[in-house]
Order: sequence, then structure tokens, then C-alpha cells
Amino acid sequence: MRGRPKQRDQNESKLMDAMITANRLSDGIVVFQDADGGWSEDFHRGAVFSDEGAKAAALARAEQSEVDCEVVGPYAIEIESRNGHFVPKALREAIRASGPTIRRDLGKQAHGQAPSIVQHASVEISHVSL
Repeated sequence: MRGRPKQRDQNESKLMDAMITANRLSDGIVVFQDADGGWSEDFHRGAVFSDEGAKAAALARAEQSEVDCEVVGPYAIEIESRNGHFVPKALREAIRASGPTIRRDLGKQAHGQAPSIVQHASVEISHVSL
């Protein structure tokens, strides 16, 4: 009698896309590892890794960048596709990728470097309450 194949958990079979991020050591700016292993302030230029081997290799390159005093604290973030664009999955990472949440005229969102879904968010008019 043949046994039934073990059914895989849905979460186990689905790998999450990832991107490598860090802070540039010289000025603290959030940067993303590009396809060449360099660093870009622009989220859109960050390389997307869809498998664990590629992500591990990219993280090893990032750790070497840390040893070389280019960046500090590199780590992988989970990203997902929304409306045809990659965006960070966690709110913390969306904020790091975009810039200040209270002033959309500052940071990466002001320069077109933020994840697309954040760039198109409604813009509030600045005001001062007395």
C-alpha cells in the first residue's frame, strides 16, 4: 500500500520575495542593494530576490559592505507585489523606504524614490493649529 504524499503547508511552499536594505555609514541614509551589489537610495533600483540561495548570497555581499565601512546593519526585508509594483510588506519598512510620514514633500517620496504605492497616497495640506 502506497502512502499519500505529505501535503505541504501553504506558507512552507511559498517563498517571500526579499530585498536587502541597510543604512549608509557616511550619512545614515536608508539604502537598498542593487543588482550589481552596490547601494542605491532609490527603492525602485533595489534587487528583488525570489529564492533563499540568492537572498543569502546578497546578504553575504551586504555584510562585506559593512566590513568595508560602506553600510551598517544590512538585513533582508520582505516585499510583495501590489498593483504591479513591489512594496515593502511591513509598515516599518515602507516608512524607511519613503521618508517622513508627516511631510510628503520631504524624503524619498518627494524625489520619486519611494515605493510606488506610497508615492500615490493622498497628500495632506500642511497647516498649523493654534
